[in-house]
Amino acid sequence: MTRIFFSTIFCITLISTGHAQADEQQVASAVEQLRKAMIDADKASLEKIASAQLTYGHSSGLIENKSAFVQNIVSGNSDFVTIDLSEQTISLVGDVALVRHKLAAETNNNGQPGKANIGVLLVWKKEDGNWKLLARQAYKL
Repeated sequence: MTRIFFSTIFCITLISTGHAQADEQQVASAVEQLRKAMIDADKASLEKIASAQLTYGHSSGLIENKSAFVQNIVSGNSDFVTIDLSEQTISLVGDVALVRHKLAAETNNNGQPGKANIGVLLVWKKEDGNWKLLARQAYKL
C-alpha cells in the first residue's frame, strides 16, 4: 500500500513538473515573440500577444493601454531598432507568469536615435490556452 501511495505521488510530481516546464518554455517563447514584434513594429503580432486589459508602463512613468502601446510602436513613436534581453527569470503562479529581465536597446523614437538600458517586469496570463501580456512595468537601472 505504501509503494502505491509513493508511486502515485511520484507520478503526480513528474506530471506537474512537466507541465510547469512546458509553460515556462511557452512563456519564454511569448517573450521572444513580443521582442520580435516590437522590433518589426508588427501590428497584428502585437495585438495578438497583448491582453485586452494590457497596462504598459514605461520607465518614464508613462502608462499605456493596449491600443496606445500598439499604436506607439507601429507609428514609430517608440521605435526599437534592436532589443537585447539578459538575466531573464520566469516564475509561474497558476495561470500567471512573472518575467523579469534587463533590456538593452537601440531606439529611433520619432526619428531620434537613442539607447535604452532598463529593467522590466512582465506579467503574463494564460487566456484560452495562450500566454497574453497583461502588464509591463519598466524601471531605470
